Amino acid sequence: VSTELSQGCARGCDLCSEFNGCLRCSPKLFILLERNDIRQIGICLPSCPLGYFGLRNTDMNKCIKCKIENCESCFSRNFCTKCKEGLYLHKGRCYVTCPEGYSAANGTMECSSPAQCEMSEWGPWGPCSKKRKLCGFKKGNEDRTRRILQAPSGDVSLCPATTEVRRCTVQKSQCPEGKRKKKEEQGKQDNTNGNRNRKDTKDAKSGTKKRKSKQRGAVVPATSASPTQ
Repeated sequence: VSTELSQGCARGCDLCSEFNGCLRCSPKLFILLERNDIRQIGICLPSCPLGYFGLRNTDMNKCIKCKIENCESCFSRNFCTKCKEGLYLHKGRCYVTCPEGYSAANGTMECSSPAQCEMSEWGPWGPCSKKRKLCGFKKGNEDRTRRILQAPSGDVSLCPATTEVRRCTVQKSQCPEGKRKKKEEQGKQDNTNGNRNRKDTKDAKSGTKKRKSKQRGAVVPATSASPTQ
């Protein structure tokens, strides 16, 4: 452990050691701790370098490393103010492209507020449907739409969605075609039964006629008269 010194320190450093460099910087300066192998060396700076932000304290001002991925400079540990080259900045984070509905402002690498698209009001919700059917189910979807009235630079891809879908529940009802099928099947069954009944009736009448015909066609045997004496 090296001895702390207040004499012979680097400019702007009020307290230092031979092993760890500066331990306390002069007021208004920031101390930056850099790791060198197993040692941590302190240096004093008027402002923090890229990848760090300055945290002022009554005790001592410090440079704190940004914790945001691909951030070049930050306002706080978790809020980036400038991303590495080629990346877009949006709400303190770095992105390969601006999030949906946002665009780079005036050729910069900062994503602006949601694109200023002029949208119409939402239309009414459509009927509850499922697989393009309006009956024969209990749970389905309904949607509503709106139009893009004006898009920045004519690029509609920067505008928000024009369709919105939500789940819906209805009282399950049978489809008309289902009812027609059922009626047709019932009608066929009734016709079959009717034909069968008519056939049975016809057969019964035919049997009656045959029996009557046999009775009418029966020959009564003649009785021979006895000779008169």
